[in-house]
Amino acid sequence: MNVAVVGGQWGDEGKGKIIDVLAERADYIVRYQGGNNAGHTVKTGGEKFVLHLIPTGILRPEKKCVIGNGVVVDPLAFSSEVNMLRSRGVDPAGRLYVSDRAHLLLPFHRELDGLRERLRGEGRKIGTTRRGIGPAYADKASRSGLRLCAILRSDFSRRVEERCREVSRMLQALGGESVNVEKTVAEIVDAAEVLRPFICDTVTLLHDAVRRHERILFEGAQGTLLDLDFGTYPFVTSSNASACGVAAGAGIPPSQVGRVLGVIKGYTTRVGEGPFPTELNDDTGTLLREDGHEYGATTGRPRRCGWFDAVAARYAVMVNGIDLWAVTKLDVLDRLDPIRICVGYEYRGRRLEGFPADSEVLAEVTPIYEEVPGWRVPTRGVGSFDDLPSQTQDYLWRICRLTGVPLGMISLGPERTDTVVLKDPFSEDAK
Repeated sequence: MNVAVVGGQWGDEGKGKIIDVLAERADYIVRYQGGNNAGHTVKTGGEKFVLHLIPTGILRPEKKCVIGNGVVVDPLAFSSEVNMLRSRGVDPAGRLYVSDRAHLLLPFHRELDGLRERLRGEGRKIGTTRRGIGPAYADKASRSGLRLCAILRSDFSRRVEERCREVSRMLQALGGESVNVEKTVAEIVDAAEVLRPFICDTVTLLHDAVRRHERILFEGAQGTLLDLDFGTYPFVTSSNASACGVAAGAGIPPSQVGRVLGVIKGYTTRVGEGPFPTELNDDTGTLLREDGHEYGATTGRPRRCGWFDAVAARYAVMVNGIDLWAVTKLDVLDRLDPIRICVGYEYRGRRLEGFPADSEVLAEVTPIYEEVPGWRVPTRGVGSFDDLPSQTQDYLWRICRLTGVPLGMISLGPERTDTVVLKDPFSEDAK
């Protein structure tokens, strides 16, 4: 049984911690979309690791990790991350494989990202991380990008130079700064040498793993509500962050994706612009942000915080075919009583059926809440479901009933040990 881990909200749900826990049971851990705009935080052995590009499974010895063809790879960020891991005693050599079909993210993509955001003006900004992810995917779609297999060619530096000169003319036409071609080519060629030994045919690698019945854990980045097709467009990322992106981004048949584990917080957060029906701009929102340490792992930006949104979660279930929930950061709710759950939306006097496609409609909805009792006792580090306060158990069962998905895992703190597994997602009879 393979398992795909996807975010059920707007990202930052705690997928990195859940993936780190599950990686113990997997043979391969595979990133299938996004780039170094993701930030997966793992605490282990008293150390904190923040990984943006390399799968979190690399922190477990003997585990094989793959960056799939659906990822855009910044060679400078990759080189920096490899050096960081090696400096802390983690050597990815021999266990990290990067798809030769993945696309390169180059420095001018970051410049284009920032320039486009500035040109949008106030009120129309997307709130990107400005890491160049969107422009890199745009190059891929327009068939003008460079893939990692180009690094293996003797004329790689010439190809980078040609592309730099093309984009430099475009940037100047848009009012931006021209590309320093010589500097950029030198930086990329140097970083590419770090990347080169890891590049391989990951499609064949994963097909062989499937044939041998090895367990594959697919590591999603961002979340369903940021998915390019199914998220709150245009306030989305530039890839398919839902389970729909697994097969295309990893190069495996859809029939081999396996079980889908959705990760959600016990409340909701969002970074950047876009509609957020349950957002709290009051003391409760501040408490969630501070107690939950809700600041972006990639940008450091404060996250917007709000109550749990069951309407959005039900939509995530539909889009992904979620089989089990992993609910994280329940301990952040320990000081709140009562707790509210959004169970519906009202729009201009009528109750909406489902999650609207139009972000302007979503921005105008009024959340319909139900209140449940809080528990007001510490839950961090509680070792079993039965040891949780009855109010905490009731809150979890209410989420399950509202979304129609059973509970698989609970996270009650940042450490690996702060995790309760009710149903092992890799087990054939977990549903």
